[in-house]
Amino acid sequence: MSPAKRTTPFLLTLMLTACVTINVYFPAAQAEAAAREFVDQVIGDETGAKPANQGQNPGALVPPPAQPHLALALLDLLIPVAHAQSPDINLKTPAIQAIQERMKTRFAGQLTAAFDAGALGFGNDGLIVLRDAAKLGLRERAAVNQALADENRDRNALYREVAVANGHPEWETQIRETFSRQWIAGAHGGWWYQVGDGSWKQK
Repeated sequence: MSPAKRTTPFLLTLMLTACVTINVYFPAAQAEAAAREFVDQVIGDETGAKPANQGQNPGALVPPPAQPHLALALLDLLIPVAHAQSPDINLKTPAIQAIQERMKTRFAGQLTAAFDAGALGFGNDGLIVLRDAAKLGLRERAAVNQALADENRDRNALYREVAVANGHPEWETQIRETFSRQWIAGAHGGWWYQVGDGSWKQK
């Protein structure tokens, strides 16, 4: 068998593998932009704080890692549409929008006041934490605790729903991490947030 004939099956295997990789990578830039827009609509931008990655093209995709191998050069010639099949991050499903509306209502009610008082903080896991209950009056605590439980239930549902709605349930962890960064980036001045080691910082 000639070298060319021996190489052809290997190149075809590489091309098929590369095609799969291109179609399933996590679109981090789009996820950041979508999460930033979602967060801004929920908690607002009253302080003028700029979310993370400000100025980045919201429609930009993270390109797949460069592969100088001949197989990928052939892939570009044979199936150039593979790059156009990169997934979009869709947050406009009825389920996601319903969650967003509930979150907006809570922030307009008890949550913003509790954040302003220093009682609540953004956890490093994408959830909200009761940081200091002593900052709340006795009559406020029950309502804030209920709102907190409802909020975290919706947050867990949100991260799962976004991953499923976009056809990749395995992205749930990455979606959660992306939203976690954006909640902190969008926090108002004076609000508390948790860093990676579990300690608290004030915006």
